[in-house]
Amino acid sequence: MKIHPLITTSDTLAELCERLAKSEFVTVDTEFMRENTYWPELCLVQIANTEEAAAIDPMAEGLDMTPLYDLLTRNEDVLKVFHAGGQDVEIIFNATGRTPHPIFDTQIAMMAISQSEQIGYSNLVESWQGLTIDKGARFTDWSRRPLTERQIEYAIGDVTHLSKIFPKMLKRLIKTGRGQWLDEEMEKLADPEHYRSDPAQAWKRIKAPGRNPQVLGRLRAIAEWREIEAQGKNLPRGRIARDETLADLASHPPKTQADLAKVRGLSQGWKDNEIGKRLMNAIAKAQPMTEDDMPPRTPRGAPLGKEGVLVADLLKLLLKIRAREIDVAARLLARSDELEMLASGVRKNLPVLTGWRYEVFGHDAVDLVEGKLAFAVENGRLKMTHVDDVVDAAPAAPAKDAAPTTDASPTTSD
Repeated sequence: MKIHPLITTSDTLAELCERLAKSEFVTVDTEFMRENTYWPELCLVQIANTEEAAAIDPMAEGLDMTPLYDLLTRNEDVLKVFHAGGQDVEIIFNATGRTPHPIFDTQIAMMAISQSEQIGYSNLVESWQGLTIDKGARFTDWSRRPLTERQIEYAIGDVTHLSKIFPKMLKRLIKTGRGQWLDEEMEKLADPEHYRSDPAQAWKRIKAPGRNPQVLGRLRAIAEWREIEAQGKNLPRGRIARDETLADLASHPPKTQADLAKVRGLSQGWKDNEIGKRLMNAIAKAQPMTEDDMPPRTPRGAPLGKEGVLVADLLKLLLKIRAREIDVAARLLARSDELEMLASGVRKNLPVLTGWRYEVFGHDAVDLVEGKLAFAVENGRLKMTHVDDVVDAAPAAPAKDAAPTTDASPTTSD
């Protein structure tokens, strides 16, 4: 495979993208920094196909990234392959307003062909290629220039290894017939709505302190205020105020700006500065949350009762058994909250009861809840058994009042 020098000019990047546009797939990775900013700072992009690989410096002066972004987000003929690509996709969305498509994530794909739920890249490479990756440059400051040869070599390795692993993984998926299982998951990864930052929805990231409409209304207002402050200053949310502080403010709102000095997590200066004034304005304008906007009630944390909790535990055991039997990650089949909803009697709008998930696991899960499925031990291993099968296989018991039978012929008296 040809490895190009670090690309820093627009002409070289355009030529590379023109060649890559003829590929069936490209593997993509990014290096970025976000510890001190709200928006992740893109520092490096690595891309490869089966013949060539390159690292691109988006921080290079005058570099036009348009050809690369068009390849990733507008060219529907080239599959874009990532590993754990959520943050990479977010960065591309922030830069373009679009997401890569079509897309494939090898971490998600591993869930369909193994019991690995969040396999790391190093373990993926070791599993498929028997290689150990040098992690020495993993936590480097990618924003500092110039980049060293070791940094660039490490970064490019992420896509060169992936370009060899992906075809093998695709063959495995085709052989098992599980490729279609991943379609929905990949579309979720490419859905722009997952990466759109709407300050009005920021409250949903914070653990809600109960279901009081007034408290939730204030939480929504101050979470939106924090998001706008963080975006405007390009600072992490936590640098403005921590989630716990927002929850406390929502539950115990200060009456005056001077009271902000007493709030844990805020500095004394908030009692008379401009940011404190904007926070107080947000609290004052907060409206109680309507019933339509309230977070949906879910069985998580809700009383299932002792029997319901036991049923949920049995469903989780069933999930582990089925995942082991078919060698698939349990998380791909069903989530814990879905199983709790099943245990509580919910049967509508559950992914586990639709499509391939229902065929592979959901049908048996419903049977277990309805008493049609039981657990058995065979050769020291726990397995599932349908009750009807057990009954059919059991020898028939003699009738309680049946008369004993003999080989002698009946006799009659004259």
